[in-house]
Amino acid sequence: MTWIPAAVDAVLRKALVAELTVVGQSGQPLTHPLIPLWDGERLYMTSSVLFSKKVVHIKRNPKVSVAVTDPAGTGGIPTRCTVQGDARILEDDPHESWAEVLPLWRAKEPAIDAFLGKRFALPLFFERSLIEITLRRILYWADGDVAKPPEEAMAPGVVR
Repeated sequence: MTWIPAAVDAVLRKALVAELTVVGQSGQPLTHPLIPLWDGERLYMTSSVLFSKKVVHIKRNPKVSVAVTDPAGTGGIPTRCTVQGDARILEDDPHESWAEVLPLWRAKEPAIDAFLGKRFALPLFFERSLIEITLRRILYWADGDVAKPPEEAMAPGVVR
């Protein structure tokens, strides 16, 4: 996407962990560390379908925020960012829907192949909902200096 800053694109491609914040039942923010899978247009995450409160919360209120803040998980890229957007749950087939992002997952975490080899021994792990996030607003620190105010980027047509 042309409106996504290059520094943010790079850190989303590299980050091994991001913090997904959803709106809880009482309106409180709830944060979950997950693997961010970025295809250059949308951000994906997966969640177990078993007892997943985050999926329930997203279905009730699709407004989410995702933060990438851990320099150890970005391979030394200094950029820090928080993206805000709208999430939707893709769960037509909890055994296969998540496989749509398997190439992104594999590129980021090759160890997934070891789990795939045990797919039938660990069936509950592979019953997953796919969380698809459309980015609307980005706050970022390209140089990682969070003592400064962040830069901001907005999706076309989004009004603050």
